[in-house]
Amino acid sequence: MTAQDPFVIVGGGLAGAKAAETLRAEGFDGPVVLVAGEPEQPYERPPLSKEYLLGKADRESPRVHPAEWYGEHDVDLRIGVRATHLDTAGHRLTLESGEELPYAKLLLATGSSARRIPVPGADLDGVRYLRTFADSDRLLADSSGGGKRVVIVGAGWIGLEVAAAARHHGNEVTIVEPQPTPLYAVLGPDMGRVFARVHRDQGVDLFTDTVVREFRGTGGRVEAVATDQHAGLAADVVVVGVGAAPNVDLAAAAGLEGDNGIITDDALRASAPDVFACGDVASSFHPLYGRQVRVEHWANALNGGPAAARSMLGQQVSYDRVPYFYTDQYDLGMEYSGLGSPGDTVVTRGNPDDGAFIAFWLQDGRVTAGMNVNVWDVTDPIQQLIRARRQVPVAALTDAGTPLERLAA
Repeated sequence: MTAQDPFVIVGGGLAGAKAAETLRAEGFDGPVVLVAGEPEQPYERPPLSKEYLLGKADRESPRVHPAEWYGEHDVDLRIGVRATHLDTAGHRLTLESGEELPYAKLLLATGSSARRIPVPGADLDGVRYLRTFADSDRLLADSSGGGKRVVIVGAGWIGLEVAAAARHHGNEVTIVEPQPTPLYAVLGPDMGRVFARVHRDQGVDLFTDTVVREFRGTGGRVEAVATDQHAGLAADVVVVGVGAAPNVDLAAAAGLEGDNGIITDDALRASAPDVFACGDVASSFHPLYGRQVRVEHWANALNGGPAAARSMLGQQVSYDRVPYFYTDQYDLGMEYSGLGSPGDTVVTRGNPDDGAFIAFWLQDGRVTAGMNVNVWDVTDPIQQLIRARRQVPVAALTDAGTPLERLAA
């Protein structure tokens, strides 16, 4: 290492771009290199399944910064360039071009990739995934104009948002989900049924407790989805949304400690000196929960990138944000804070059948998570309740006349 070796960021998503922004905002004037594997300026991913896929946003709106920002802030942005090897002992990163970059500090913000589905016919044309800008471009082209038969495999967040976009464009939509309800592992059966009802009310055929066996087609193009319940669901387009896997190959080959992501401490430091990780790929020690936590959502990238940058600069950092995510589907807007567990008790403030309510997950009388559906400006008190970790009377939680701010104080 020399005094002029750069701070290198691997990953051109929201986390990496916000880390570069924070390095400059905090006064770091040394060289910064941002290595982005996709041939795109850094962008945010939520619009890919929301506004952009709905056709309500132009292609520039998801960008983290205007194109000129990187030059203006002396950030060496390398788009369409992949890192292939990391030598932590020698403080060197090798790029696919063969170039070796020395680094003083290195941030891994390599994100995650869509999990593939291992069934016959998975390589047929018309079988889509949604993770990148290019994926969203293809889906938008598939959906626009309507009249298509769209089969979605998986009723998680991506699957449900794609379903809403496909219906918005006037397509027939079928969802196939192996669990008893949508979002079963995240929200449990009661709240999962809320989302099931929302989609069925919008004309979606939703089949739960149903497993995909095969994609079928002729001429290399998908035409049907076979399940354990159906000989063949007609399909012009199939969208697979069965989760995401952290992109740990570079870190694992370098010998960094990992378990469902790159292991870091609460300052986002990985197991090798001067190496940090944040965003989807990081499994970080969370002081609030007392264990490693990996969060794949937008807010973690938005806040984790700046936290990692400050830690790279030697500032005191303890990254303890309450996990947060949001979704928009038809007329439903939702925000979720915390980490609920399958065994938690779920209580609601308001009637879910009315379309506007707050749900709370409780463990031993303590709030572990909260979800507000079409109810706004309550995220702060919900997160305060989660942080407080004290018992709260169920009657007060469910009483709309009791201000949440009073319970959280």
